[in-house]
Order: sequence, then C-alpha cells, then structure tokens
Amino acid sequence: MLSPSRHRARPALLAAAAAVAGLLLAGLPATVSNAADQGSCRPDGLYATPGVDVPYCSVYDTAGREKMGADHQRRVIGYFTGWRTGKDGTPAYLAPDIPWDKVTHLNYAFAHVDGSNKLSVGADGAANAATGMTWPGVSGAEMDPALPYQGHFNLLNKFKKQHPDVKTLISVGGWAETGGYFAADGTRVNSGGFYSMATNADGSVNQAGIDTFANSAVDFIRKYGFNGVDIDYEYPTTMKDAGNPLDWSLSNARRSGLVKGYAALMKSLREKLDRAGSADGRHYLLSVAAPSSGYLLRGMETFQVQKYLDYVNIMSYDLHGAWNEYVGPNASLFDDGKDAELAAAGVYSTSQYGGIGYLNTDWAYHYFRGSMPAGRINIGLPYYTRGFKNVTGGTDGLWGRAATTTCPAGSGLTKCGDGAVGIDNLWHDLDTAGREAPAGSNPMWHAKNLEKGVVGDYVTRYGFPADTRLTGTYARKYDATLVAPWLWNAEKKVFLSTEDEQSVAAKADYVVDQGIGGTMVWELAGDYGWNAAKGQYEPGSTLTSAMYEKFRSASPYGAERSTVELPAQALKIDVEFGQFPLGDSNYPISPKLKITNNTSTTLPGGTEFRFDYGTSAPGNAKDQSGWGTTVLSSDHTGSNVGGLKGSYHRVSLKLPAWQTLAPGASAELDLVYYLPVSTPSNWTVTFGGRTYALAGDLTRGTTVVEPGASPSPSPSASASASASPSPSGSASPSPSGSGGTGQCAAPAWTATTEYVGESKVSHRGHGWRAKWWTKGEEPGTTGEWGVWQDLGAC
Repeated sequence: MLSPSRHRARPALLAAAAAVAGLLLAGLPATVSNAADQGSCRPDGLYATPGVDVPYCSVYDTAGREKMGADHQRRVIGYFTGWRTGKDGTPAYLAPDIPWDKVTHLNYAFAHVDGSNKLSVGADGAANAATGMTWPGVSGAEMDPALPYQGHFNLLNKFKKQHPDVKTLISVGGWAETGGYFAADGTRVNSGGFYSMATNADGSVNQAGIDTFANSAVDFIRKYGFNGVDIDYEYPTTMKDAGNPLDWSLSNARRSGLVKGYAALMKSLREKLDRAGSADGRHYLLSVAAPSSGYLLRGMETFQVQKYLDYVNIMSYDLHGAWNEYVGPNASLFDDGKDAELAAAGVYSTSQYGGIGYLNTDWAYHYFRGSMPAGRINIGLPYYTRGFKNVTGGTDGLWGRAATTTCPAGSGLTKCGDGAVGIDNLWHDLDTAGREAPAGSNPMWHAKNLEKGVVGDYVTRYGFPADTRLTGTYARKYDATLVAPWLWNAEKKVFLSTEDEQSVAAKADYVVDQGIGGTMVWELAGDYGWNAAKGQYEPGSTLTSAMYEKFRSASPYGAERSTVELPAQALKIDVEFGQFPLGDSNYPISPKLKITNNTSTTLPGGTEFRFDYGTSAPGNAKDQSGWGTTVLSSDHTGSNVGGLKGSYHRVSLKLPAWQTLAPGASAELDLVYYLPVSTPSNWTVTFGGRTYALAGDLTRGTTVVEPGASPSPSPSASASASASPSPSGSASPSPSGSGGTGQCAAPAWTATTEYVGESKVSHRGHGWRAKWWTKGEEPGTTGEWGVWQDLGAC
C-alpha cells in the first residue's frame, strides 16, 4: 500500500522564497488574564506546557471548543498552494480567489526545512511567490502597503483583516519536501529535511536540530502573521519504503527512530508555541496532516503525538491510485467489503481482522477517535482525481485491475498501476526523468468538463491543441455504500475517481452526525464553478460552499473524548506503549505496555486498570503476560461495511495477585491486537475500594491527587458546561454498573429532538449515549446493538 500523497509539489512552478522583515498583525484577540480561567478553555486531552499560562481562551470557549465565528460550527480548512501563480501561463489561484466567508482556516503550502534545520520559504526576491511576487492588474491582488513583504503572505494578511475569524497556518513539508526542498532554480536539494532534522543517523533523537527548527517556526509565524504551524511530515513510520522514493535512502536508514523523533519534534513545537503564545497574548495552533492508511499507521505505533495537537487533519484520500494495480476510489467514506486490494491481502478472510476494511475515511476517523475528542479531528477531502487506463474487470471499472511494468522513474516500483495520461491527467506532473507521471490527476473542474463532454478553453495552456476532441463518453457512476463517485469511459477503459456535490454532502452529513470537528481539503484550486457564458466548468467554490451550508447551523462539535464520566481525581500513574517490532515484523501488533507508579502508595496485587481503545481494531485484544486482559464491552462488532457504529472497546487488566507495584516502580506486559489503534485513552485504576483517572490522560476537570485523598465533586460541571443534546456537549451520567444517585445530569430524552453520535441523554433513571444519528427512537427499546448505549443508572 505505497500511497503517494497529494502533497506533490511541482518543481517547475516553485519560486525561490525568503524571510524579510515583518510585523505582527494588529488586533490580536482579547485574552483572559486569570490563569485558572485560561485552563477552563483548554481542549480535552491537549497537553499543557508546564509552568506556562497559555491563553487558550483567545481561541477556545469554556467548553474547549474552537471559536470560529457564529456561522462556523465546524472547520473548513483549505490548503492554499504557493505555486499556482499564473506566471507560467496556467490558470492562477490567488488569495482573492479564496472563498473567505466559507472557510475557517487556510494552510499555506509549503514551507520546508532548510539545510540549517530552519523553517524557510527560500531566499528573498521578486520571484518569491510567498514574500516577493506581485500581480499587477489583477483585481484584488493589490498589495497592502502597510506590510513590509509582498507575495502571497501580504495578500493573506490583507484579506484576514477583512475576515478576522479566518486563521492561517504555515504548512511545512509535503510529499515533495519532507526529505529536502526546492532551490531557486527548481532543482531539489536532498538536505534530509524532517528525517535528519528530527532523527540522527543512528536512530536517536536529534534534539539540537529540533530546537533549531522549533525556534525558527516561532520566529516565522510572528514575522508573517500566521496563527500556527501545520506539519506535513510524510512519513515518520517504521514501514520500509514509505513516503517519497527520493527520500528512502534517508528514511529507511533511520526508521527505527523516526517515531521517537516525530514525538520529540511535536512536543518541542507545542512547548515553544505555548511559551510564545503566553508572551504574545494569543494561543498558537499546532496541527499535522496525518496518513489514513492502515499500512502507514501500523508503523507509527500508537500516534503518541496527538496530545500535542490542537487538531489532526486526516489525509483520507490517496487510498487507491496508480502505485498499484487495484482500481478503486480515491477517498471513499466507507468500506463495502469488496475492496480488491484488501481482498488480495486476506483482510476479509483472516479472522483476526474481524472483516474490517481499513482503506476508507470512516476507519481512519475511528482510528484517531480512539485517542481524541471528535472535535479535534478533521477528515480530508480531495479536490482532485486519481485514475487508471486499460482497466479490466470490475463493475464499470470499480474493483477492476490495471497493471503495468512501465512505472514512473524514481518511484522505486517495478510493477505498478496503469495510470491515466493525456487529457485524463491534466496537470502533467513529471517523474524524475522529466516524463509525464501517469496518475489520472486532474482538478475537479476539469473532471466535471469531461463528464459534460466539454473541452475547456484552458486546455491549450496545458499543452493540448485547440482542436482537441474527447474520445468516448465519461459516464458518472456512484456507489452509495462507499459514498464514492467516479467517471467511467467504457471506450477508453478509463476510470477517474471524483468528488461532487452528492458525495461532499454525504461526507458533510457524516461530519455533523459524528460530532467531528470539520473537514480539510487539498486543495482549494481544484474546486469548481459553472461559467454559463463560456459553457464550461472553471475554478470555483461549489464544494466548499456546500460544506459551509451544511455546517453553518450544525450543533457544536464533540468536545469530550470519553463517552462516560471519568473520576474527578487522577493519579500520577504513567502508561506507555513501546518496544514495537519494526515495520512488517509488527504483525500481529505486539507492543509492551509499561505501567509506572509515580504515587507515594504501593499498588497491591489485583489492582485493576481499565481503558478504551478505538474500534479501528476488532475487539480481540489480549495479553501474553498473565494480566487477564479482557474486552468488557464493544461499541462495534463484526465487519465495517457501511461504517463503524461506535467509538470504543472497553478493556480490563489486573496486576497479578502475587505482584505489587511500589512507588517509582514499573511493570511491563505484552499486548497483542490486530489492526492499528491510536493511543488508548480514558484510563481508570481501581484499588482499595476507590477508582481514579490517570493524570496522563489530560482529561478536562480532573484534579491530580495522592491515593486516599477525600473525593472531590464530579468534573462534569467544569468539563461540560453545555446542557444541549449536542455530541459531548451535555453533562455525563454515571458509568455503567454504578448504583446511581437518582439525579440524572444529562438532558431528558425527547421524541422530537434530533440526536447525533456521542449525544448523551437521561431517560427512566438511566444515562444513554447515541452511537449515531437518531430521532424518535426511545432509549431502552433499541436493544444491545441499537442506537442507544445504556450508561447505567444515574
């Protein structure tokens, strides 16, 4: 499952860039001076830099939800690329073209790690698209004379003054610039990039390189008025030959230490951004573009960096493409149980997998939901196609085959998929030998013209003659189970995976129903609009506007990680997953779980630990160390055709009766599970008749104590101020199995209210949680596998 990313920069369009003198934008958000008040705005599970009063309330409300404007209940994050300048004759996409009233965040792509381990956009000059270029005569592209730099950065800040709720982040890396960068002449400098900046040749953490980079990142965003940093490191995984083949000599040699280097990088960035934010009176954002492929995530251990991130953007696309022969959708929402690549790998027939297909957006969302609140997760949508030619078999090409041995130079492949070319590959990206890389990669506006049988007047700017004619008919097909449209040209045997209003509307509904934070799109220039005067589709904002309309009146996103109330008191007992076998040896996935007692009390034999892990893996985790690991309950069982139905499996394990754990001591056990999960969360520890949370979970509203301290009030009042039936917005009832108090804190269920996934209600003396959208279904009547999960008496 070698999956080239959509972050493929085009060297011919990359200009040199430079850092020039600049000023912080005026009008910084107002802050709350009291440190305790600031803590009330910290998102659930977000790491707090010790000793720093972070101004969280400049970005978050007291429920820990991001403030994005009254008509933006969910994020719409658009990548804006620096190379669509129009200077090469192809259509430009500039800051005035952005639908500023429809987006919440803009990620500028890309900056890079330079040869001295600093964040950079290259040397200054008039050809520098980021800081020096101008566009005379282009309406809306007039420079703001108050700023000491020009280029895209000037225009972004000019429009931010008009749209102050929109936040901008500088994105670093991408497919082409993770392990190097492009020089002023367009040639690639194989400097090592993220790989060598964060990890030494012997696999150890390069803390000096990390500190240099993190310090430069702070300087950069202050200088150019960005609201944060987005890291697009592709990929810090232990899987061999992952990421750009040009980087393999660097990444393969370091892969035993890439995950540790990545974690150290994100921790350093979080802490330095927090310190800068405290000084500047604003909270700086930190995000990553994360893979969605189960193959890549298996080599990223349990994605331990999630606690440092304001949110994660899932690259839930490039799930199928011409790096192999299996013809499938670029970014399906769900699995259909028929994925030819997974079938060939035995995923559906091997019992330990539970029939769970892991090449779809829903699976990737549930992977990250295992360790993060829904609202700190954004799913990715592609505004570009992927496609094949010479397809055989399948249904209108879907799940057919298209194999070839003529693979792009530099890909490292001797057998690959037969990617579409020519008019079906408009951007004509080049391989390392300068030849067109077959990929079927097109902006969505070009795909819409193919569907309509139109040859747009822009094709001459991409090297096609004015009299170009289309061969065959591009018939639109749609699979409702997958939520995936595509174009099928039966005459040419061409399959082009697309997105359109129907699929985007379904994905937006999914975001709302699941309580997800929002969407991220790569990239804004691929969206479309109809030009009636010319009779053709052109760059526009149809899909972005469709998401905005879905989200503008949605309920607030899910701000809590746990689906049941956790204890208000937490102990300093650390849990760490480590010693993962390397790469392909890590199956079944078999880390060691290390538990360290940092309290002043000895934990007795029989001490019980409980935790949740995400339903991205089947509920068959076990241990091989005699700790009696047992899956107590599962929010989902069986295959995931049409989607996973809940968030967690609840697990119990116990310190063996003959073993105690003294203060400062550690114990290890060997765990086994069968598909990747992110860091298990919602831990409790029970001994001496008391149950506590764990401080390392960073749960809002908990207080760190020593064992035996007097119980404190429930955290629900401070952690969940809202009493609305929105996901994670209501106070939580007692956990299942408790006797209850007779006082249910969650709002009462009503037959006329619409509830989304993670909504909590009270009904007939019990608390209930909705697993997915529902209306009119009475709690207690839907059965064990129905929509309502019984959380116990309250």
